[in-house]
Amino acid sequence: MVATTVPEVSTGSGLDPTALQELRDRIRREVDDGLAPAAQFALARDGELLAFEAFGTATDSTRFSLFSCTKAWIAATVWQLIGEGLLGPDTRVVELLPSFGSAGRSADAVQRLTLEHVLTHTGGFPYAPLGPPTWSDRSERLRAMERWRLSWEPGEQFEYHATSAHWVAAEMIETVTGRDFRAVVRERITEPLALPTFLLGLGAEEADDVAELVSVGELPTEAELVELFGTADLPLGEITPDVLLAFNDPRHRTVGVPGGGGLGTAADLALLYQALLHNPDGMWDPQVLDDGTQHVRCTHPVPLTGIPSNRTLGLVVAGDDGMSSLRGMGHGVSARAFGHNGAAGQIAWADPGSGLSFGFTISGVDRNFLREARRTAGIASRAAETASA
Repeated sequence: MVATTVPEVSTGSGLDPTALQELRDRIRREVDDGLAPAAQFALARDGELLAFEAFGTATDSTRFSLFSCTKAWIAATVWQLIGEGLLGPDTRVVELLPSFGSAGRSADAVQRLTLEHVLTHTGGFPYAPLGPPTWSDRSERLRAMERWRLSWEPGEQFEYHATSAHWVAAEMIETVTGRDFRAVVRERITEPLALPTFLLGLGAEEADDVAELVSVGELPTEAELVELFGTADLPLGEITPDVLLAFNDPRHRTVGVPGGGGLGTAADLALLYQALLHNPDGMWDPQVLDDGTQHVRCTHPVPLTGIPSNRTLGLVVAGDDGMSSLRGMGHGVSARAFGHNGAAGQIAWADPGSGLSFGFTISGVDRNFLREARRTAGIASRAAETASA
């Protein structure tokens, strides 16, 4: 069992008590309605936890599958390497991974693929295949990447690369450091920030306190989809409920999938984002950190919603167009808020305007993704409202 330490929670929180209670009630409703066996939320400001609570079968030390919230740890690691001159947004993938795409049908376009394309999801390989058992062995991963091809010219459009892009980012981290990317993340981010409950592969086999993912609900009806999108034929991508439930398998957890394999608590999310707000001990070059959290490099539209993607070098910015809720941060955050949510309804963001950061974790995998989206908007919005005290 990996030792865990529950972060200390401030007793004089300075949060709006009414909004905080509404947030609690909204989360508790998910548990009471049978949509999630377990959940947590955490709010932090000025580098300290203001609130951290567990619901259902969870305790404060229960880890959850964070899914794509994991991408913030990879981004934070890349930003350090950029500050040290080991990587740059314009670093071409083939400079570090010469065989990437060499056996595919787009070898010429691959030559123009950069780290920026990778981390803004504009690289053109959103569904490049890599799964078990191949993903457990680096040499096999690299061999698989030789056959990957691009579906469009790098930078030409946005489409979410749920796992593929961050496998490339992880290989770039390993190449410039000479270390296992999981160890690099732990030594550069997790340990300095004293977040021992967060695991990315390493130590995951010892964790016996991970909330089991449970399938709930049914898929939306065709009528619901047509009413909202005008069609029932939606491209939902590779991240299906069954794929998510596979992360109950400890063998999947030990891989440390860089785009979605992290395990941790809501407090881990809130405190990581506090670090991105305050840069403790100068962990990042200030200009690089500002670039990663504020500089929108991609505004290509999201295929499903049509709104600008607002992607930085690894994260999402809320923006001032009134669409922050569709970007996962709810209503009420400032235009400068940034974050990255995860599948099944995990939420993580920070708001430079209020100084608040928020983490939410849940173990119910709702097959009704429309209901999940409404829950995300509701919970994230209520979290933002707690800052008004």
